[in-house]
Amino acid sequence: MSKPLSTEWPVLDFSAMQETVETIHQWLQIIGKIRLKTMPWQNHSWHTTLYLSPVGYSTQAICFDGGIFEIELDFIHHQLHIKSSNAETQHFALKTMSVADFYKALFEKLAALRINVKIHGSPNEMEPAIPFSSNTAISTYDPEAANLLWKAMLKSNGVFNKFRSDFIGKSSPVHLFWGAFDLAVTRFSGRPAPLHQGGVPNMPLDVMQEAYSHEVSSAGFWPGSKDSPVPVFYAYAYPGNEAYAKQKVLPEQAFYSPEMGEFFLKYKDVQSASDPEKTLMDFLQTTYEAAANTSNWDRDALEK
Repeated sequence: MSKPLSTEWPVLDFSAMQETVETIHQWLQIIGKIRLKTMPWQNHSWHTTLYLSPVGYSTQAICFDGGIFEIELDFIHHQLHIKSSNAETQHFALKTMSVADFYKALFEKLAALRINVKIHGSPNEMEPAIPFSSNTAISTYDPEAANLLWKAMLKSNGVFNKFRSDFIGKSSPVHLFWGAFDLAVTRFSGRPAPLHQGGVPNMPLDVMQEAYSHEVSSAGFWPGSKDSPVPVFYAYAYPGNEAYAKQKVLPEQAFYSPEMGEFFLKYKDVQSASDPEKTLMDFLQTTYEAAANTSNWDRDALEK
C-alpha cells in the first residue's frame, strides 16, 4: 500500500537528492525529445513540454499513427509506463540504471508497441552533452528523493495554476520544460520583443528566438544543480530593464540576482512558511507586477 499524499510541502535536501535529480533530468530529456518528434509544432515550443500527473511526470496524450500513446514516470510505484490506444501497456521498473540502459529499455518498449521514433540522441541546455546511448556516468535513482521532488512540484503546480487563472491575456500552460528541468508558467503582454541573442548551451538560436518572440513575464520552480545546489522559485521579464530589478517584491526573503537577471525565492523559505501557498503566490504576483508596471503592459485589458 502506498502512503497517502501529504498536504505538507516536503523538505528538499539537494545534497541528498543531487544524483537522482541529474538522472531524472536525463530521462526527461529523452522522453521530451520523443514528444518533440511526434507532436505538431506549437508556439514557443509548447508542444515539447511535459506535465505533472497524479503519480509523476507525463507526456500526456500524443497522437501517433492513427492512435494515441502516453509515457509516464510513476514516482509512487517507481515504474515507467507507456500506454497506447493500440496495444497493451508496456512498463519497466525505475531503479538505479545508467542513462544508456534507460534509453535502450525505453526504445525497446516503444518498438514493442510499433511506435518507431528517431530523436536527436544528445541532451540540450547542458554541458557536457554526452549522447544518451553512451552515457554510463549518470545512473543513481533514489526512490524517496524522486518522490519528494515530485511532491514539491505537485504543490508548486497547484499554486501556479491558481496564479495563471487571474490572467486573461495569452498565457502558457503550467508545464515542465525538460531542457533546464523547470516547472514554469509564462504570461505575455501581446507585444513583440527584441530578437533574443541566444547563449544557452546546445540550444539552436532559432528555437530561442521563437520562444522569446514576444514580451513575457515568466516564473517557475527549479530543483537546483551541482553548480547552484539550492531549489528555488524564479521570476524574470523579457526583455528586462533596470527599473525591473529595483522593484519591491514579496516575500521579504525574495531577492534579485544581477548576474542572472532574475528574482529568486528559495524553496525552503516557502516550505517553512506558516502559509506556503500565500508566500509563493505573493512572489508570483509581485514579480509579475514588477514586469508589467515597468514595461507598461495594458493591465486593464490583460487581467480579470
